[in-house]
Amino acid sequence: MAKEKTYPMTEAGREKLQKELSELKTKTRPEVIERIKIARGFGDLSENSEYESAKDEQSMVESRISTVEQMLQNAEIIDNNAVDEDVVSLGKVVEFKELPDEDPESYTIVGAAEADPMSGKISNDSPIAKALLDHKVGDEVVISTPGGDMHVQILKVSVSE
Repeated sequence: MAKEKTYPMTEAGREKLQKELSELKTKTRPEVIERIKIARGFGDLSENSEYESAKDEQSMVESRISTVEQMLQNAEIIDNNAVDEDVVSLGKVVEFKELPDEDPESYTIVGAAEADPMSGKISNDSPIAKALLDHKVGDEVVISTPGGDMHVQILKVSVSE
């Protein structure tokens, strides 16, 4: 039997998913069901765009509920205490600069379920995170990107809040 995929995440990430699941089940799902009920009242379902739209939305909501439930069921909560303070690992904030003299950048490395690059949270599956993981403060690392190699130096590693 195939091993279930695990979803590494922080405790905050798990709480966020639990909140999303609750919202989907208690608010979004009932709203969509009500829209379907109302759309049925418009008559012929074969030419009822409101009904089709509501059914499509129901499908998306149910799919997301299933995905979030699976992610929570197979969540692997990150324990930052198991790794040295100055080592880059999941759940930590890493500050680095591109060499020779670019401005510092800072990212929190999280599991794919929590990734949000616009707020500085990058997936552990991203090229940047893959290259930085398990390195220490002061290390120089080569990050392979589609645009070419980046040479960076790790300036600081801290625990995400």
